[in-house]
Amino acid sequence: MESDDQLALLTDLYQLTMAQAYFQNARMEPATFSLFIRAYPPNRGYFVSAGLKDVVEFLEGFSFDSISLDYLHSLGLFADDFLDFLKNLRFSGEVWALPEGRLFFKDEPVIEVTAPIVEAQIVETFIINQINLQSLIATKASRCIHAAPGRAVVDFSLRRTHGIDAGMKVARSSYLAGFAGTSNVRAGLRYGIPVVGTMAHSFVSSHESEIDAFRSFVKSFPNNSILLIDTYDTIAGARNAVQVGQEMAARGQRLQGVRIDSGDLADLARRVRKIFDAADMKDVKIVGSGGLDEFDLAEFSAAHVPYDSYGVGTKMGVSADAPWFDIAYKLVEYDGRPVLKLSTGKVSWPGKKQVYRLRDGEGRLTSDCVTRREENIPGAEPLLKKVMAQGKTAAPPPSLEESRKLFQEEFSRLPEAVKSIRDPAPYKVEFSAALKKLREQVARQAGGAA
Repeated sequence: MESDDQLALLTDLYQLTMAQAYFQNARMEPATFSLFIRAYPPNRGYFVSAGLKDVVEFLEGFSFDSISLDYLHSLGLFADDFLDFLKNLRFSGEVWALPEGRLFFKDEPVIEVTAPIVEAQIVETFIINQINLQSLIATKASRCIHAAPGRAVVDFSLRRTHGIDAGMKVARSSYLAGFAGTSNVRAGLRYGIPVVGTMAHSFVSSHESEIDAFRSFVKSFPNNSILLIDTYDTIAGARNAVQVGQEMAARGQRLQGVRIDSGDLADLARRVRKIFDAADMKDVKIVGSGGLDEFDLAEFSAAHVPYDSYGVGTKMGVSADAPWFDIAYKLVEYDGRPVLKLSTGKVSWPGKKQVYRLRDGEGRLTSDCVTRREENIPGAEPLLKKVMAQGKTAAPPPSLEESRKLFQEEFSRLPEAVKSIRDPAPYKVEFSAALKKLREQVARQAGGAA
């Protein structure tokens, strides 16, 4: 199992080779880097901010231990004076960032890091790694929640996520974006997320008969009695569950629900619902699972398929339809001088920035405006907050529950057309006249045209 040791080495080699070149050429002035997403993947109209907590904790504890330094020495690439410098290197900079749970849009800065350039350069890889994965999953999870209004959705993805860290971060990010819980027990301990789960097909098939398996399970868990009914034949399984539910009722207990994990999920849910309703067991819930994502949930909702909740696994946990973001961390200022990138299709915005959010009279989100850091837009909300100063946390971070509530409030104010599961409407993002002027000036000085 991976440990959290040597996290300073969780970087690309070229970050360290550049760092030595900066160091040996005495280029140590403050630099500002801006992190943003260049474009929307298909069917995305917004993003959900997640991962900042891990970034701040990493920066606060940033250091190279003796094992890390010995390894770098063994590579034969780095000079002794640079390795001595790394021995005492700590992050000493300032971070402005979008709080977790806030919505953001393409080309908007999510994090801006200002620090001596060696510090700000080396931490790039870790920051992108954390923000990319966690915002990717939070965005996917929010779409699942939106597609299943009024129904609880639970994270079942751990066995299919891309490793241990991903499994943990998927549980946290999906909960931040509205999921009701997770099957990941370690995430329940680490993050205080409700844990959910009952039985697998192996439990049923280990018994001589399906009904024996059901009886055995409810004997142990009368208050967590959700039975998996599709191991052999879903309709026969539903009838067995009815019988067990009736036996429980005679003991003063109640069958809570059944889960369907395979087959024609829409048709089976309707048929199973009729079986329980006919047995006067209308309070028994039906849980759907098995390769679901927001596209399936939206179809079920539109067709009024009678599921009460869903377990969503693989396709959410790897964001199957959009497994990566075009995320970048670009230098925008060095030694007080604004800079930009002019590569074709990748022109950046120079200087330190702020993002302002505008709402209508009823509180609905209408547009954002990206400005220079020192600008002010009366009546608009500045989104980027100073979260670190002089290498230390500037204020206690919000709890996961607070970030979850922040997301739910803001998401409820986003226009429905922008939330659309397919072909969402664009959200209006503008750039201030002062920022546009700065970009033109810097581009001219660099010999290009923005």
